[in-house]
Amino acid sequence: MSARNKILADLRSSLLGTTPIADPFDSSLVDEPWRYSIAERVTRLKELMTAVHSEVLLTNNSEWPELLSDLLAARQVNKLLIAPATAHGKAFSAYSQATQKPLQLLAYDRPIEEWKRELFDDVPASFTGTLAGIAATGTLVVQPSPDEPRLMSLVPPLHIALLNASQIYDNLYQAQQHWPKPMPSNLLLISGPSKTADIEQVLAYGAHGPKDLIVLIVEDA
Repeated sequence: MSARNKILADLRSSLLGTTPIADPFDSSLVDEPWRYSIAERVTRLKELMTAVHSEVLLTNNSEWPELLSDLLAARQVNKLLIAPATAHGKAFSAYSQATQKPLQLLAYDRPIEEWKRELFDDVPASFTGTLAGIAATGTLVVQPSPDEPRLMSLVPPLHIALLNASQIYDNLYQAQQHWPKPMPSNLLLISGPSKTADIEQVLAYGAHGPKDLIVLIVEDA
């Protein structure tokens, strides 16, 4: 028997005749102090995210494409990275085509090695969906996927996220109960644009990711 197998065998045998300790986790400790009504969830998330340099706007299913287009025009953004295979990507593509907006829509349809320079240097904004929102902390939960790789929300200077009000949960514990099963291997928790105060304790935005974050909350989703 190898040394490794001997060690594992000793560990297993040491548990013989023992009784597992009951799990002492009490969900009420992380759940009950942070509960809100449906309206309070939206209000709290908006207040907390706005306080950290994010822009949060309320909209609905029929109006968000126009609102998004107007936001881009006001910022003179002429290129937008989207995920055309997603429901929100299809909806905005259809709106842009129907209205003939002077906006170039880009897709993350190549390996990063093939367009890394373009992504980092020439893509001013991206538009993604979200998995959930967390009212207690003012946080977005974003799940990267083949359609929306994580660099979509981490690289462009402006990140615009679409969030359904029905997917805003009271706290992290509640949000976890609605995550896909098995648990995703990669989730992003975003509470505002990228910021740091590492250098001389001077707060700077955009050092490690998007400088600006806009959240569109769809209230009747």
